[in-house]
Amino acid sequence: MRSVFWDDHEADLADPEYARAFAAESIRVATIDAIMNTIADQVEASGLSKAALARAIGANSAAVRRLLSANAVNPTLGTLAELAGALGMKVTLEPMTATERRTITEPMTVHTRTAPRKRQAKELIVA
Repeated sequence: MRSVFWDDHEADLADPEYARAFAAESIRVATIDAIMNTIADQVEASGLSKAALARAIGANSAAVRRLLSANAVNPTLGTLAELAGALGMKVTLEPMTATERRTITEPMTVHTRTAPRKRQAKELIVA
């Protein structure tokens, strides 16, 4: 049985601005969660304490503890790169699958596309 929330959400996705905002927030949360979960797993596997990790990146140990234990974090890319480097990893980008592009990229970019500009006759003349 579906809830009213999901029925409303499905209807709201017909609004391009709602769909864009939902897609942007979805990928932001999923990406940060995946990276922070991987970093937390690597911290555990490395045997480094959070204080030692903080020293390795020149950060306050309380800040690193919060970053690794808070439910809602939004670390900078620089901080992620430093944490990853201290754990023998690096942050990289990878292409989305076709399904991800359809559910994330398309709603985010549907209103950014412009029609091709018509060329003036003088632009077509090659000197």
